[in-house]
Amino acid sequence: MNGKNRSDIKPGTHVKIVQKQDQRSGKLTEGTVVDILTKSPVHPHGIKVRLQDGTVGRVKEILDA
Repeated sequence: MNGKNRSDIKPGTHVKIVQKQDQRSGKLTEGTVVDILTKSPVHPHGIKVRLQDGTVGRVKEILDA
């Protein structure tokens, strides 16, 4: 599942995100969502979240089914 819909992501969801500095390379970081930072219900580049370790990025993949 992609991370473009805010309704698909909740705190505790296991996801893969792309950080701002990794957008060109496409390197993904895996972690668990703590905060959802995007307010709109849909975002074309992915919903912005904060992971447990404090990393911020846009969701590219939702790992929880």
